[in-house]
Amino acid sequence: MSHTNIHPGDALLLVDVQNDFLPGGALAVPEGDAVIAPLNHALAVFLRHRLPVFASRDWHPPGHCSFRQQGGPWPPHCVAGTPGAAFASKLNLPCEALILSKATAAEQDAYSAFAGTELAALARARGVTRFVVGGLATDYCVLNTVKDALAAGFQVWLLEDAIRAVNVRPGDGERAVAEMQRLGARLIHAEDLAP
Repeated sequence: MSHTNIHPGDALLLVDVQNDFLPGGALAVPEGDAVIAPLNHALAVFLRHRLPVFASRDWHPPGHCSFRQQGGPWPPHCVAGTPGAAFASKLNLPCEALILSKATAAEQDAYSAFAGTELAALARARGVTRFVVGGLATDYCVLNTVKDALAAGFQVWLLEDAIRAVNVRPGDGERAVAEMQRLGARLIHAEDLAP
């Protein structure tokens, strides 16, 4: 097994690993719970090295513009303060993780963890130059987060075993991964992160 070493300047970014995106949730991503074990491995490595951990979450008000009742594409999900908006209970998110709430205004949607948050500034203040990214869903929030990270000048390693796609259209997930690679993201596996 080839090891992938992390260094000072690296940060782990978990995208929207919330109950409503897991099997049984309001907007379940197929096999969404499969991201938890590899993300927990990555979390253990980053904590051991005392490197920053960020976690984004959808934190919608009732009546958010992305909901079908308001003309959006999705069923109501991740309403702020509800069990569905909570992080997955089996995710070993440390208390020192920096939480980024997005799409908090009723009239604004946000797929990217950078949209309307202080993520870029918080990361730069901690000396971050590269994000290691995993979470849900590959073809929406992960894709847009990675695109924004690269556009902001950060390097990105994408945890290929810690992402899952909605696949509204068959192949959306594969196309999203190809797009992220084309823009400069490097694919790695969480299990390859050197302890």
